[in-house]
Amino acid sequence: MSIEKLNTPKNSDVSHILSHAVKIPGLIFVSGQVPKNIDAQVVPGGIKEHTAQCILNVSNVLEAAGSTLDKVVKFNIYLKDIGDFDAVNEAYEKLVPSPKPARTCIQAAGLPGDVDIEIEAIAVA
Repeated sequence: MSIEKLNTPKNSDVSHILSHAVKIPGLIFVSGQVPKNIDAQVVPGGIKEHTAQCILNVSNVLEAAGSTLDKVVKFNIYLKDIGDFDAVNEAYEKLVPSPKPARTCIQAAGLPGDVDIEIEAIAVA
């Protein structure tokens, strides 16, 4: 089985510690995306804006892998505060195409760079 490791110049560079995604025949596994722009800065705003940036970053990675958000079969969302669940759902509802993929959303004790959200995905290649 071939394994392709992917990075996109549209997201901040993390290639020295991980790949933005790993692609195997038929599937793409997107590493957790945090609410940072291409300059590795957390975008301004609250949890809704941060959710939108994470989804944009996932979309950028999928594009580099030859896929799109409508091919996502599973999202995993990690929140610093599960109290943000409803606000995350508002942003998610607007940005993720229907039918919505399977999803897990949990509170995590600590996220990289002390961000408030991280989103990873599995998509069809």
